[in-house]
Amino acid sequence: MTFSILTFDEKSGGFAAASATGNLCVGGWVLRGNIDSGLVASQGTSPSTFWRDEALRAMRMGADAATALAQVVEPDTGKGFRQLLTLDREGRTAGHTGDRSLPYAGHECAPNLVVGGNMLAKREVVDAMSATFMATDASLGERLLAALGAARAAGGDYRGLMSASLLCLTPERPPLDLRIDSSDDPLGDLRRLYDQCNSSPYKDWLDEVPVAEDRHRAPDLEKLESAKTG
Repeated sequence: MTFSILTFDEKSGGFAAASATGNLCVGGWVLRGNIDSGLVASQGTSPSTFWRDEALRAMRMGADAATALAQVVEPDTGKGFRQLLTLDREGRTAGHTGDRSLPYAGHECAPNLVVGGNMLAKREVVDAMSATFMATDASLGERLLAALGAARAAGGDYRGLMSASLLCLTPERPPLDLRIDSSDDPLGDLRRLYDQCNSSPYKDWLDEVPVAEDRHRAPDLEKLESAKTG
């Protein structure tokens, strides 16, 4: 049904995540994050948006990834149908895959990285995501796109793919929340959108808006005047 990857970059202090599914609107359903808290992915046969939002809120209040996950999973009598991945601001990870998830379903946790999926063609889909991400030397966004591509090549969601998303939260850049909600080629469309966001004129505009490490950043007036007259 869905496969997702969450990661934390210790060097930059940035978080990033990506997901894809054989259904509509994966970005709206699955991924949430905050640079001061961490990342979550809530998915499964019957995904809970409450899990997603409450786990992120718990981490913002200081809970680690495992504690935040346990707080939302343990009381839920429907947890067997759900999957949750959490990553906190220290890079700690946790995962839950319900015992009634459609196979293949599973997750893998490592420091600064957690991957998981359900209704997948085979286990190797999850393995391919983590292995490709670790082996790719590029920006966080590029590494995540490579990981999604590897997951698809390994079999992906056994229904095929319909939607995909990418979320990047870094101190020096504005949040990048890209969503392909319905497409015959969601990974290809996500790649094209990502490339557009990293090209002028959109990239130039991103260089002028507030970011976590400079919350008062604004355009250079001289540059604006020059652009008007030029």
